[in-house]
Amino acid sequence: MSKSPKILIAGGGIGGMAAALSLLRRGYDVEVYEQAPELGEVGAGVQISPNGSRALDALGVFGALRQASCEPRRKEFRLWNTGRAWPMFDLGAIAIEKYGYPYLTVYRPDLLSTLVDAVRALKPDAIHLGAHVTDVTLTPSDATLHLSGDRHVTGDVLIGADGVKSTVRKCLFGDDEANFTGMIAWRAVIPMERLPERMRQMVGWTWIGPGGHLVNYPLRGGQLMNMIGTIERDDWQVESWYAQGDIEECANDFRGWHEDVQTLIRAAPAVMKWAFMERPPRQVWSKGRATLLGDACHATLPFLAQGAVMSIEDGVILGRCIDAYDDIEEALRRYEAARVERTSKMVRGAKDNTGRFHEAALATEEGAIKYMESEWSRDPIRDRYDWLYRYDVETTDI
Repeated sequence: MSKSPKILIAGGGIGGMAAALSLLRRGYDVEVYEQAPELGEVGAGVQISPNGSRALDALGVFGALRQASCEPRRKEFRLWNTGRAWPMFDLGAIAIEKYGYPYLTVYRPDLLSTLVDAVRALKPDAIHLGAHVTDVTLTPSDATLHLSGDRHVTGDVLIGADGVKSTVRKCLFGDDEANFTGMIAWRAVIPMERLPERMRQMVGWTWIGPGGHLVNYPLRGGQLMNMIGTIERDDWQVESWYAQGDIEECANDFRGWHEDVQTLIRAAPAVMKWAFMERPPRQVWSKGRATLLGDACHATLPFLAQGAVMSIEDGVILGRCIDAYDDIEEALRRYEAARVERTSKMVRGAKDNTGRFHEAALATEEGAIKYMESEWSRDPIRDRYDWLYRYDVETTDI
């Protein structure tokens, strides 16, 4: 394709910046429109599995991000009340040997700032802030974003990377199906010095129990510990990462859990609380000269640790497709076809893990031992995760 098309991206989060970088590196003219007055991510952790590290390398930012991240030695399951441990994955050098790339745990603001810096290095004025999308207009020859303040911008391609409550999706397809899952989550980022020495390990722990689970892992070279706890409750349905929670309420939700879980909660400077909503992954993302990316088309529960990685993969594949096909609409169809089956499987896998992490048999250690042998021994883990981690954004068919 000629390098002339002007590409508009609605959304300046991780997926939007990955797409912008993918396209800028291929020589395209890209403009990013972000509704927030300044760029920033919520203070939380994100897991970047080897397939995600590979995608970041394709964008030229893996080395920089690796320096700001952690490389856990392993991931373990811990039983909610006794703390008994079972291996989940060997990471570190073993992950590199097996998959070619490491497993990283990353502070979300560091991931976004790494992508933003790389975008601005290629085009300093690519990102436009305070640009709230109000509508979309498509013609056979162009796509227009209508912005607040009676502004509009027109380009050859429009990418809706504007998140789970995507305005672009609503304009293109008119739907926003969401159902409460019956689960709420608590999240916090804890300065590592607030934790006892025994808990400052370069290990990711997933505490599992009947009706809930809690995940913690290190960030920023071990300076921070990320925590996200999920519990089955039906009395809070606010879908917001920014809702302030109460530490006593969080601790009460995990009453009776191991002292290390309670230590994590009480060491948190603050906790945030939000409800998990569920949306079916879209099977059609593209319409004319517009398409969707990331949470706008396949929002997922976080129980497979692939949400950010999916968006980054989308960005790389989208760049490849636009570069490979002369016709814009064909390029977008190819992008959708290359991604829809994989991302739908990821969303289903995350949902399936809910039951595995909250299984009633985990109530007792005897039940847990039998359950872990059947569901989380080496073969089931390989079947659930190898297909994820071996994916190569640069060689997969498009």
